[in-house]
Amino acid sequence: MSLKEQINEDMKAAMRARETARLGAIRLLLAAMKQKEVDERITLDDTAVVAIVEKLIKQRRDSIAQYEAAKRQDLVDAERLELEVLTAYMPAALSEGEIDAAVTAAVSETGAAGPADMGKVMGLLKGRLAGRADMQAVSAKVKAALSK
Repeated sequence: MSLKEQINEDMKAAMRARETARLGAIRLLLAAMKQKEVDERITLDDTAVVAIVEKLIKQRRDSIAQYEAAKRQDLVDAERLELEVLTAYMPAALSEGEIDAAVTAAVSETGAAGPADMGKVMGLLKGRLAGRADMQAVSAKVKAALSK
């Protein structure tokens, strides 16, 4: 079953269980997916769905930070619930060792010699690690590897 089909099934299950908060988060995701399909006239595959989920997760984290700064705990709780629902659709995260191995392999594959080659390495890693690793952390590891 594709990720898109799984999300639709989860929406139906949330409707049957009358889980309004969970249903709202799933509908938000489905709306973002539909918008992307209509705008670009494409059918989304699992990779594209994961990219949308990542974007929504980042938005939720930013919102949580803003709401905490404004001392709006009610909104923080709502955003955390949405974040929890969205996180369930992300692929399993890679361990630090796996990320280090991927960075080392990418540096050797691209023949990167210094910080000027960071774009080549990150371009390769973005495709391989998308949705499975925090790309900011990966970027820091690449920078450290190229600075040696």
